[in-house]
Amino acid sequence: MKIAAAQIKPIKGDILKNIENHKIVIKAAATKNVDLIIFPELSITGYEPELAEQLSIDYEDQILDVFQKIADDNNMSITVGMPTKSDDQLFISSIIFEPGEKRKVYSKRNLFPTEITFFSKGESFCQLELSQTKISLAICYDLSDPTHSQEAYQTGSTIYAASVLNSVNGIDEDIIKLSTIAEKYHLHVIMANFVGESGGYECAGKSSVWSTTGNLLGQLNDEDEGILIVDTDNDQIEKIYIN
Repeated sequence: MKIAAAQIKPIKGDILKNIENHKIVIKAAATKNVDLIIFPELSITGYEPELAEQLSIDYEDQILDVFQKIADDNNMSITVGMPTKSDDQLFISSIIFEPGEKRKVYSKRNLFPTEITFFSKGESFCQLELSQTKISLAICYDLSDPTHSQEAYQTGSTIYAASVLNSVNGIDEDIIKLSTIAEKYHLHVIMANFVGESGGYECAGKSSVWSTTGNLLGQLNDEDEGILIVDTDNDQIEKIYIN
């Protein structure tokens, strides 16, 4: 299975321009027959908690229909990040598009202390099954809850995919956490991060993939948009930078 971590530079609050950028990145992944592409946390809006309420949508909103069409046309699963609203609650969500399937949503279960003012915690765990491979999704601060990755392992996932916003000050700590998760539970681990600035943070890039022994297989740089592809059958890595 080929999985891609997408590394992008978000445009603050501009949903339409960010969708166009996503399409460019997904097109590059499609040329490599990627099965699943993971975008960073709140990728469609940028990480902007103060704007999240006004930018939020129902996860089934038609503005994102384009991703279902791309998924269907390319036989590729796609996860994008978006603030979602449900029953007057605001969530940090990953919206999941699979070929020929109804879209799904996973909302972040573990909130960073500064997020509690704006967002509610999600309740459910998210596991995808693609080509008989189970994949668990995480969003950023989920990594700080040991039970999250433990549940991924206990439910039979062999891949743990994290959508994050990681700053230059926080990236090293999360790289250690993700390597440890990979080694402890024998999972392939994928992290998709931003470059540029978002939410007042200088984003660190370095989107990464770890082997089932916790070794770093590949990592993008700290400044360019692109995709990092791993073939989980043979641990081969491919990097594509997008200018």
